[in-house]
Amino acid sequence: MWSVRLSDSQRDAVRALIEAQGEVGPSLAGALEALELARWDELPEAQLDWDRVAELARLQGIGEADVVWDLAAGLSPSRALDRRPARRKRA
Repeated sequence: MWSVRLSDSQRDAVRALIEAQGEVGPSLAGALEALELARWDELPEAQLDWDRVAELARLQGIGEADVVWDLAAGLSPSRALDRRPARRKRA
């Protein structure tokens, strides 16, 4: 396996060269897919307000990982609170 670092313009040039081949077989299709996925490897690290995550988890009665999952899926914090499980009435 090879590993290279390409600028955006270099990545676009390699993609254009592969697409210029006409019929793209499985190997070249995999290379195109890898070039597309490589764009996301350079994103900055995510920053989360862990105090807020812990608070949302406590309010909903769920784990912090579930809150992060909801937020990553695009669920807004206010809508996440609407997902709270109903509390049972004590007898």
